[in-house]
Amino acid sequence: MLYIDIKKKLGDFTLDIGIETNKETLALFGASGCGKTVTLKCVAGIEKPDEGEIVLNDKILFSSKKKINLPPQKRNVGLLFQSYALFPNMTLEENIAISIPKNCPNKDKIIKEKISEFSLEGLETNYPHELSGGQQQRTALARMLVNEPEILMLDEPFSALDEHLRWKLEQRLITTLRDYGRTALYVSHNKDEVYRIADKIAIYNQGSIKAIGGKQEIFNRPGNVNAAKLIGCNNISRAKKIDKNRVYAIDWDLELESGEAVQDGLKYIGIYGNNLDISSDMTSKNTFLMEIINKIENPFSDTLVLKHERNESTSYNSYIYLEINSKESLDVLSLKEPIYVHFKKENLLLLY
Repeated sequence: MLYIDIKKKLGDFTLDIGIETNKETLALFGASGCGKTVTLKCVAGIEKPDEGEIVLNDKILFSSKKKINLPPQKRNVGLLFQSYALFPNMTLEENIAISIPKNCPNKDKIIKEKISEFSLEGLETNYPHELSGGQQQRTALARMLVNEPEILMLDEPFSALDEHLRWKLEQRLITTLRDYGRTALYVSHNKDEVYRIADKIAIYNQGSIKAIGGKQEIFNRPGNVNAAKLIGCNNISRAKKIDKNRVYAIDWDLELESGEAVQDGLKYIGIYGNNLDISSDMTSKNTFLMEIINKIENPFSDTLVLKHERNESTSYNSYIYLEINSKESLDVLSLKEPIYVHFKKENLLLLY
């Protein structure tokens, strides 16, 4: 189990977080510079928190009260940076070997097993500059795992790779983390990558955690506007409660029925673009006449930019974005007239 409760001053804000996780992959998700990487460095012992405590499997790594701050080499943690940090003057085999204790009786066997596990056979004598980006990453993963760390921490390991290679290595990493079976921290600002790899997600914003929970829970019920924006909700309006099941979306000028009870303190309402439907039943609840303002072309779909026909606002916040397949988009646009759009009440995001 990993327990983190720390504070650390970082420029314009203070990293102030609390995390407890056990035998799962927890993604630290948020914009660049919000404190994700510093969290990993504090667990690894590369950075020192100003105050608080970090405990890994009942071993205190850091405690300001008890004046404990174990050096990195005594923490038994594995940390993989974006750059992979391979030693340029060492071969692939030597880079892996350096992480194994000198007195280990099965050193050669362990190295061979890791080289085979990560499909690096035939590259043993190659230096890092002779390896592809994917081969470098696999070498770094093998080096990290030979010492059987109590926790794995990965800091945006795919950021320097092209899309095709990212996908292939991502699948390998998912298998590696599943076989590892212990706690892992995974830093990223790619929401799709995080959803595929992680079990749980902690959403960071300016040094604090705005939401934490299972990935489906976070994506389906982010709870606050910062979390909703980070996970890619492109339709967000200021809102106020009308009654226990109804909300007025201020920016859209729409009165919506919610699938869940509306609590006091509601600030915003949101909905993903793919949870909006073009409807032929104009009498159903949460269905409104929308004017088509524009079309945005995506690789495999289109985004229709819409606006409630009676809404006189000129603000971009008044626009609503509906995801649609390209063929259906052509059919809709050929009509050259407003369309009826249904907001699924079970998919409305109430944000506090």
